[in-house]
Amino acid sequence: MAERKSVILVTVDCLRADHCGFMGYGRPTTQFLDGLARESFVFPSAIVAGVPTYYSLPAILASRYPLSLGREVLGLAAGEENLASTFKQDGYATACFGAGNPYLAAQFGYDFGFDTFCDFMSEGLDSDSDSTSGSSISNWVGTLNRTLAGLSHKIPGLSAAYDELYFRYCQGRAASKPKSFDMLRRFPSANVIVDRAQSWLASVGGRPFFLWLHFMDPHSPYYPTQQGLEFLGEGEFTSSRARYLNAYWNRDIGSKRLHRYNDEVVALYDAGIAWVDAELSRLIEALRQSGRWTNCIFALTADHGEEFLDHGGRYHAPALHEELIHVPLLLRVPGVEVEKVEKKEISADPFSLLHLAPTLLGATGSPIPAEFQGHNYWPDIQQGTGWSEPALAECVAGCTNPFRLEQRRGARLLTVREARYKLLLDFDTGAEELFDLEADPQERSPLPRESRKLDRRRLLEAALAHLRNSAQPRNSEAYLRTRLREIALRPTKSEGTSAHAPFHADASPVG
Repeated sequence: MAERKSVILVTVDCLRADHCGFMGYGRPTTQFLDGLARESFVFPSAIVAGVPTYYSLPAILASRYPLSLGREVLGLAAGEENLASTFKQDGYATACFGAGNPYLAAQFGYDFGFDTFCDFMSEGLDSDSDSTSGSSISNWVGTLNRTLAGLSHKIPGLSAAYDELYFRYCQGRAASKPKSFDMLRRFPSANVIVDRAQSWLASVGGRPFFLWLHFMDPHSPYYPTQQGLEFLGEGEFTSSRARYLNAYWNRDIGSKRLHRYNDEVVALYDAGIAWVDAELSRLIEALRQSGRWTNCIFALTADHGEEFLDHGGRYHAPALHEELIHVPLLLRVPGVEVEKVEKKEISADPFSLLHLAPTLLGATGSPIPAEFQGHNYWPDIQQGTGWSEPALAECVAGCTNPFRLEQRRGARLLTVREARYKLLLDFDTGAEELFDLEADPQERSPLPRESRKLDRRRLLEAALAHLRNSAQPRNSEAYLRTRLREIALRPTKSEGTSAHAPFHADASPVG
């Protein structure tokens, strides 16, 4: 067993591919990972299988399309085979440390197969108020505001001005002053996750291990560590300014007005990435010191990207634009000299994260569950032969809160992504858009309906094949077990729903 390769899988919430140095980003967000990339395989076109987290992680961990068990299955099915359960059956020690994403909790099956599972959901953070609505104002002021707001909305042209004045009042006068970034942060920062991981690694002895780490530092609300800001030369940011920017960014006031703060918000986001990078450096240095790094596979990717007004939106609501589905994927396998691989560069064809789990298992020589829908591409990566199938991603339009069952039953969004062409299908509106990513990498101008008919037909046929597979008889036993699990965990009216709330206090979505 001591000769078996251990595996570390890192998923960074909201990490866009184009915000990593090893993917060409100019800002030094990933200085450690940039160095690691020189001894790793870097995938130029890694594509998630869905957006946001509740549509992406089933593919990453269990090699399953997110809607293949039906729209009502949230997370992993009860007892669903995944990376952790497979490695555990193969004699590995298994652990997960995740920074408090509610959709990756034990209640959604993500603990299955882990000897140690820590999602930090029961460990509250000592946070200051991040209210944008003036919750600290006295009752009579709040009553006055509601009265004036109601009157202003009846007068054309006055409501926007009043809302702006009230927002500025809340931020400047009513809200308590934040003491630090740490008091505002909603998730455990990367150093907390790495500390827990190091303690666990010290306990496993010489056994091979599978360790999954999920970081939330780049997730909204964007409250990085002060060190992360300093890494990027942004040390002048104050916690008060960061709170103002997050509150403003969360307003529904149109992209034109939001754009004035886009650069500052991106700087906060980038600082979160930089802190994850620094803490990964600390983790791997400890593995080097213990002698375990020489026999450890390391994979880093993301559950999805993040939008900064690229298509007029923010965060990562269910959508399938490139800034959301294109993520980094770095794979370091000990004993494989990347520079001596026949074709050093990974294929530019899209690599669906549906294939990540079987590929990791293939790299360790572990068995691959028959239920996995992806393929083991480890032999192709070693030989430089690549792959040619398109990557598909799907989600349910408008499902921003999957705890509401009615939202899960909406129409499907589906994209079929090749190296050059990308087809977007909206089954609610009937919209069909084809993009030439070479000529239009930002997806600004869909091609005319009558153009590129052969390419359009090829992608439509791939979409049809996927839909037909989705309509095949599902694993009814897994579906029923999962629905029973959810019913058992659903809070009663007397218990309330706060423990299941999928939104931050500032209403920016988790996922």
